[in-house]
Amino acid sequence: MNKKNLVANRIFVLLIALCFLDCNSDRDHFEASHKNILFIMTDDHAFQALSAYDDKLMNTPHLDRIADEGVLFNKSFVTNSICSPSRAVALTGKFSHLNSVRDNIDIFDSTQPTFASMLKKEGYQTAVFGKWHLKSEPVGFSNWEVLPGQGHYYQPEFKTQDGLVVEDGYVTDVITDKVLNFFESLWDKNKPFMVMYNHKAPHRDWWPSMDDLDHFHQKKFAVSSTLFDDYKNRGSAAREAEMRIYDHMALTADNKITPELLEKLNYEEFLSWYTSAYRNNFDRLTDDEKSKWNEVYGPINKEFEKNKPLGKALTLWKYQRYLEDYLGSIKSVDDNIGRVLEYLDNNGLYDNTLVIYTSDQGFYLGEHGWFDKRFMYEESFRTPLLIRYPPVIEKGSIDSNLVQNIDLAPTILDFAGLEIPIDMQGLSLMPLLENKKVDWRNELYYHYYEYPGIHMVKRHYGIRTARYKLIHFYYNIDEWELYDLEKDPQELNNVYNSKQYIEVRELLHERLALLRVKYKDSKELDDMFIEYDLLRRNN
Repeated sequence: MNKKNLVANRIFVLLIALCFLDCNSDRDHFEASHKNILFIMTDDHAFQALSAYDDKLMNTPHLDRIADEGVLFNKSFVTNSICSPSRAVALTGKFSHLNSVRDNIDIFDSTQPTFASMLKKEGYQTAVFGKWHLKSEPVGFSNWEVLPGQGHYYQPEFKTQDGLVVEDGYVTDVITDKVLNFFESLWDKNKPFMVMYNHKAPHRDWWPSMDDLDHFHQKKFAVSSTLFDDYKNRGSAAREAEMRIYDHMALTADNKITPELLEKLNYEEFLSWYTSAYRNNFDRLTDDEKSKWNEVYGPINKEFEKNKPLGKALTLWKYQRYLEDYLGSIKSVDDNIGRVLEYLDNNGLYDNTLVIYTSDQGFYLGEHGWFDKRFMYEESFRTPLLIRYPPVIEKGSIDSNLVQNIDLAPTILDFAGLEIPIDMQGLSLMPLLENKKVDWRNELYYHYYEYPGIHMVKRHYGIRTARYKLIHFYYNIDEWELYDLEKDPQELNNVYNSKQYIEVRELLHERLALLRVKYKDSKELDDMFIEYDLLRRNN
């Protein structure tokens, strides 16, 4: 090869190299410009147990970080406080009576549009890992591995695109590992991602990780001021609900007292299957895990046998034990979310990823003597909502607008630059995130359906404004409740029949009727669903 050709070849190779570097630079810029979405949902996480809202019970430093670097919504609510319906609402942006899932028995119609399917169609790589709880298989996801039903805390099974697999370890750790594996091995870096990172915790039966078994066992929690609520000045719905800590919380599955000890002491469970639930959970532990479990819970059982608490003492004992394990399961969630946030930091994804944290609903932590959710009362109606997106959201923002989980799907679509379908009933939160002046809603609608059912909370619907709440309980009763949240934030005094509130009551009735029309709900639908549910149970 002559000198002239050699120089030409070198120039050609240099041009190729420069082009390669330039192409890589363009590709890196393209990847960095992606508008990625990380949607995190826990199950039954009370806002009272998230220190960005209230630090009396525990510290959640990694979740607090999302609030510190983004916005905290302090008036965020759900449309129907129960697991499956809330997930369907979040995916579709539609109320339960229109999205096919009113209770935990209904099967999600996966043919309907969701924000996941719409994003996938527009080029996003979509994925969901963890709790799904919608009975039908996930549709609209490029990658998915989900828990069958509620799933298990230890050695959990996962439904995957290749069949059922069993994973070693603790469910919160395993779900997080799957999310991180997606980022490392499955994500096509030429596409933006939308990952749903859905935790089982802190759902009942509140089995903490081995690392956190005794984290809260030495802490004495202040007693809720309404732990011994007598439900005076309220209707029959509150009195007849079966979710009091005293007589409806399981000493076995929930409080971790062995069935053998209960039998020996002649204590009775409210439902007989609680004991088998405890055994099934315990049997999932490895030998090493059982040994560590017994180290922690053995002394608790011995103390219980020694003291044999009854009456008020039993309620107080159960309350402490409940919070110890409930908060223990949240600690693992917080730690694992920290792992994912750290991954985003270390891989250039901090500035171009919308991070949303929420729960499928709130939860009672002893308020009104209860655990669980379902009611339109504040503790279950209200839910955490934290959102971070550094290019737009001012750090440490607090938003006090009335927002709801029907707003999540429209927000995600709007963020991605997609058109929001006209049948989505929520509003995009993007104007609020961008701190724009906007004419926002001043009232919320709620509707709960699962009755008769576990916990026996009556069917009800209602309206909440900034100050007032009107609730109608129906099915086998016809009762109304009205609360002045400014004067009575704990909702202890139903003022529906008070002369002082006649004008407020009538105005709320009018506005509730208009909301029912706006959201395409009606008495005719209520009657139809009652008839359908009776047929469903009989069959």
